[in-house]
Amino acid sequence: MPDDPVVSTTGGPGGGEHHDPGSVVASVATSIDGRSFSFQAPLTDLTLEVGGYVSVGHGSDGQVGQVLSLELQHLDSTELVLTHPAEGPARRVPVAIGSGTLLGPGAPFVDAPLRPASTDEIGRWLEANASRHAALEIGELLLAPGLPARLDAAGFDRHTFLCGQSGSGKTYSLGVVLERLLLETELRIVILDPNSDYVRLAQGRAGADAALADRYRQLATGIAVRRAASAGGPPLHLRFGELDPRCQAALLRLDPVADRQEYAALTRILEGDEQGRPLVAGLGDLADSELAGAHELGMRASNLGVLDWEIWEHGAGGSLVPLLSEPDWRCLVVDLGSLNTPDEQAVVSEAVLATLWRLRRQRRPVLIVIDEAHNICPQRPEDPVTALATRQAVQIAAEGRKFGLYLFVSTQRPQKVHENVLSQCDNLLLMRMNSQADLAYLAESFSFVPTGLLGQASHFGLGAALVAGKISPQPALVRFGARVSEEGGADVSAGWADPAPG
Repeated sequence: MPDDPVVSTTGGPGGGEHHDPGSVVASVATSIDGRSFSFQAPLTDLTLEVGGYVSVGHGSDGQVGQVLSLELQHLDSTELVLTHPAEGPARRVPVAIGSGTLLGPGAPFVDAPLRPASTDEIGRWLEANASRHAALEIGELLLAPGLPARLDAAGFDRHTFLCGQSGSGKTYSLGVVLERLLLETELRIVILDPNSDYVRLAQGRAGADAALADRYRQLATGIAVRRAASAGGPPLHLRFGELDPRCQAALLRLDPVADRQEYAALTRILEGDEQGRPLVAGLGDLADSELAGAHELGMRASNLGVLDWEIWEHGAGGSLVPLLSEPDWRCLVVDLGSLNTPDEQAVVSEAVLATLWRLRRQRRPVLIVIDEAHNICPQRPEDPVTALATRQAVQIAAEGRKFGLYLFVSTQRPQKVHENVLSQCDNLLLMRMNSQADLAYLAESFSFVPTGLLGQASHFGLGAALVAGKISPQPALVRFGARVSEEGGADVSAGWADPAPG
């Protein structure tokens, strides 16, 4: 029987439990397969936590494990391992019961000593299991402060899902991951940015780590931002003729059956040319054109307000579509938040996804970041253009990896994202999530993540997260570190809640 510190159990009134200083619950673990284990531990001075690390075994022969579940039970003393067997009748004893996984294969064992792992033990395990690929240091381990939390860069060749409720630090933390990918890899990144949160990704943050900041300044020249012309900077423009034909018809609300004459006219006009040039340069030319059906299409566009959209290029400033195939940028931020209407955001999102899919045979790896994905690829699209964008996202999720197209999907509303996008994600970054319905949905969607760790999300503080999947050798609770670049978005000041003067 292993020696344990003497810890007494105390019983509650009327429960048949009593203080017995000579017989206490031992901290021991048992494994029948050498991979997982169950354990018991005394309640007094309990230092074990779900997601925390333990050492199982004697001295240098001990193995590092991770606690996956922990609960209070009242068991008969005859069912427990005690430091000194008690004499007399069995009694009910409150005890911590749990399970965990061993971080590495081993042999089965019975009643092995169990204690919290030291920082050195955890550090040695991390070092021994470090990836041969680039490591992205994103912060520190939540339950082993001071030890770095690292993601395996190679894991981003799988689709990734990030979620967390408002105020969890999701936007800031996503920025940390993107910065580290830029610093430590050559992966190109396209960001669909509905809230203008990443428009300052190329700007260094005051007070950032000097060594990282110097490296980041050198790569920041490859970060391109495209915004609405009214927001300043290189403009976010499209040409109507560059859009996929289905998108052209959808933004004009044309149905190929119900509106067959106008649909056919649009197809004929856009496919026609005169001496190698298109018959019309853009939607604005339709109303004045002599071509059959053009005037009616122009009226439709005018009535829908499409002609007034700021995204049309009108022959100046260049278009986003050819930019996507150019080699000069390393990261392209598409500032959807600078656009005036949700319809414009949907058209630009569809154009980006459709263009990247069309370029897929170049096999040039690209990480496609879809922030606020419940708006761009929702479970139930509410308009034809968003339905097309969703269809493109689903296709990339299903088939994009073999062409080097990797998704990084972020949202506050996991149940609002299209299920055929979510189901293809093999990596999870989960921040604070109080909704039990959302946590149950994630448990079903990410069955490889222990439910005990998912349940911790409702207790996370700002910047804390669970990471699991190919990006992490073992599911881990982490706390994100500092950004290198400036955060673009910011909450409205809550100064209105301060006491009124006087």
